[in-house]
Amino acid sequence: SLKMASDSPESLMTLCTDYCLRNLEGTLCYLLDNETLRLHPDIFLPSEICDKLVNEYVELVKTDSIFEPHESFFTLFSDPRSTRLARIHLREQIVQDQDLEAIRKQDLVELYLTNCEKLTAKSLQTLVSFSHTLISLSLFGCCNIFYEEENPGGCEDDCLVNPTRQVLVKDFTFEGFSRLRFLNLGRLIEGVNVETLLRPLASLAALDLSGIQLNDVVFLTQWKDSLVSLVLYNMDLSEEHIQVIAQLRKLRHLDISRDHLSSYYKFKLTRRVLNLFVENLVNLTSLDISGHTMLENCTIPSMEEKMGQTSIEPAKSSIAPFRGLKRPLQFLGLFETSLCRLMHIPAYKVSGDKNEEQVLNAIEAYTEHRPEITSRAINLLFDIARIERCSQLLRALQLVITALKCHKDDKNIQVTGSAALFYLTNSEYRMEQSVKLRRQVIQVVLNGMESYQEVTVQRNCCLTLCNFSIPEELEFQYRRVNELLLNILNQSRQDESIQRIAVHLCNALVCQVDNDHKEAVGKMGFVMTMLKLIQKKLADKTCDQVMEFSWSALWNITDETPDNCEMFLNYSGMKLFLECLKEFPEKQELHRNMLGLLGNVAEVKELRPQLMTSQFISVFSNLLESKADGIEVSYNACGVLSHIMFDGPEAWGICEPHREEVVKRMWAAIQSWDINSRRNINYRSFEPILRLLPQGISPVSQHWATWALYNLVSVYPDKYCPLLIKEGGIPLLKDMIKMASARQETKEMAR
Repeated sequence: SLKMASDSPESLMTLCTDYCLRNLEGTLCYLLDNETLRLHPDIFLPSEICDKLVNEYVELVKTDSIFEPHESFFTLFSDPRSTRLARIHLREQIVQDQDLEAIRKQDLVELYLTNCEKLTAKSLQTLVSFSHTLISLSLFGCCNIFYEEENPGGCEDDCLVNPTRQVLVKDFTFEGFSRLRFLNLGRLIEGVNVETLLRPLASLAALDLSGIQLNDVVFLTQWKDSLVSLVLYNMDLSEEHIQVIAQLRKLRHLDISRDHLSSYYKFKLTRRVLNLFVENLVNLTSLDISGHTMLENCTIPSMEEKMGQTSIEPAKSSIAPFRGLKRPLQFLGLFETSLCRLMHIPAYKVSGDKNEEQVLNAIEAYTEHRPEITSRAINLLFDIARIERCSQLLRALQLVITALKCHKDDKNIQVTGSAALFYLTNSEYRMEQSVKLRRQVIQVVLNGMESYQEVTVQRNCCLTLCNFSIPEELEFQYRRVNELLLNILNQSRQDESIQRIAVHLCNALVCQVDNDHKEAVGKMGFVMTMLKLIQKKLADKTCDQVMEFSWSALWNITDETPDNCEMFLNYSGMKLFLECLKEFPEKQELHRNMLGLLGNVAEVKELRPQLMTSQFISVFSNLLESKADGIEVSYNACGVLSHIMFDGPEAWGICEPHREEVVKRMWAAIQSWDINSRRNINYRSFEPILRLLPQGISPVSQHWATWALYNLVSVYPDKYCPLLIKEGGIPLLKDMIKMASARQETKEMAR
C-alpha cells in the first residue's frame, strides 16, 4: 500500500487547497487598503475545507521557504457564518496570540498547539471561548502560554529598562470545558499546579504529561473509570506512581518511557512492576517502557525458550511477565532497552534497535514529540542503509522526510536525516522510487541547505543531490537550487569537499538546459562566482577538480548565450585564461575546457573585436599545434580563429601575426587531424558551424566547418545526421559545392 500511496497523484482537494493558498488574492480574497486580506463576500466554506486550508497553510509556512506568510491570514476565519473551523493543528512560531483571538468565535472540536512558543496567557483566555465544544486539546511545548506580561508602571526610566515582567498565571483551570476528553500538556512549564488545573474535568479519556515531574499523581484516580491513555514520558517514577497506575484499570495505552540520556533516574523497572501492569491493566494493547533499565532479569532462560520461528504468542514470550497477557500487544516500546533483542516478543509492533523493522517503528512513534529519541533512531537507520540493504525503503524514506520536515530547526535530526537520505536515494534503490517521492526528497534537502549553514548538513545535502539525474530531476526547483549552490560557493570560508561537490553540481545544472535557464543563472552571478573560484585556485597555484569544473561550467553556461559570454569578458575572464595557460601548461583537460568556452565567445559577432589583439591571436595560433586531449584543443583553437577570419580582412586590426600566416597554420592543423577521431564534445545545435558555410570571405573557415560536420556525422551518425537535416544543413552543403571560391578538398568532403 505504501508503494501505491507514494505513486498516486495528489487529490483534487489537496491541489486546490495548495493553489488557493499560494494565490489567495486571485481566488478567495481581495486586498483591503493594499494590506489586509479579506474574504470575498459571496464565499461560504464548510469546515472540511477550512480545516484543510488552515492546516496546509501552517505546513507551507513551515516547510516551503518560498511561501510568504500573511499577517492577516487567520482573520479570514473570524466569522463562522462564512467559514467554519472544527479541527486545526497549529505549530511553532507561525501562530501568535492575535491569530487564536481572530478565530475565537469558531466552535472548535480539536485544537493542537505544538511548540507554539509565542503564545502567552492571552491565549489561555481565548481557549475559554472554545470551552463548550472542545473535545481534544494539545498544548505540547507551549512553554509561555501560562505567562502573562505584567507592566510594573510607575517610573518612566524603570519602564525602559524592564518594560515587562513575565508572571506565571496561577488561577487558570479547565473549568467549563465540559466536553474535553483528550488533553496533552507535554513539556508544561514548572510551577503550574497540574492537579488544580485538571480537577474540573469530569471524564478524561487521554492525558499526556510528557516531560513533567509530578511526585504525587494520586489525583489521576479521579478518572480511573474513563482514562484509556496515559503518557508519562520522562517522569521519574516511584512506587507511589506505580500503585496509582495499577488502579487505572481502563488503560489501553500506557507510556512510561524515558530518554535515558536526559538526566539521572532513580527508578528502575522490575519483574514485579511489569507483573502488576499485566495483572491489573487487563485492557492494555499498547505499552512503552523504552529507555528503562531493568533492575533484575525478566527474561526466560534461553534453555527454556521455545526455539524455532519467532512467535508473538504470550505463552512463548521471552519476557517472563508478559506470559500473563491474554493476547499479544498491538505495540510495545522497547527502544534502548536490552529486551528488544530477545527472540519472542508478544507484540505486533515493537520499537527497538535490533533490526530495521524495530528502528522504523521507533522513528514512526517518536518523530512528532520526541526529536531527541528520533535522531538516535534515524542514526541507526543510517547504519542499516549504509551497511546492509533496507528492505522497507519507501517507508524508511517517508519517515525520514517527515522527520526532516517536522524538525526543520533541530540540528541533530538535520544531520542524521540528511545523511540517511544520501544512502536511501542512491542508485541501487532508484527503481523503487516514484517521481513524487524523489521530489519530496529534493524539497527537504533544499530546506536543510537553506536553514543550516552547518558544514555536515551542507555536505550531506549536496551529496544527496548527486544521487539525482541532473538537470532533469532538479528542473522543478531550478532557480532555488542554483541560488543555494552559488550561496555556498560565495562563502568566504569554505570546506574543500563541499566546494568540490557544489561546483560539480553547478556544472551539471547548466549542462544541456535551455538558454533561458542559462540566462537566468547568469543573472544570479554564476559567471562571477566561477571566475572568483578560478582566481582563488590560481593564487594557490593549484589546478584541481574545482578549477577544471569551474572552467567546464563556464563553457556550458556560455553555450549560445551571448549575455553570459559578455559577462565572462567584462569580469576579466581573458586575463584569467592567459594566466591559467601560463601556470598550467601541461593540463590538457583544463586547456580543452578553456578553449571550448572561448569558442562560445567567438561565436558572438559583437564580442569578437575584443579577441582581436596580437597577444590573443598568437596564443590561439600556437594552440593549433597542441596535441592536448587528442584533437580537442587544436580543434577549438581553430574554431575560435575560424569565426574571427569570417569577419574578413578588414576586421584584422593587428600587424602581427599576419592574417595569411595564421590561415596557413589553420590549414596545416586541420590536415593533421584524423577524420575518424572520437570526440569529447557535445553539440546541441549546428547553427554556429553552419553559419560558416555560405560565404567566400574565408575558405579556411568553410573548411573547418565542413570538417567538423563530416567528423561528427560519420563517427556519431545516429545522433548528428538527424540534427544536420533538421537544421537545414543539406541545402547549405549543396550550394557550397557549386561555389567557385570553395577549395576542392572542402567540396570533396561536403559531397
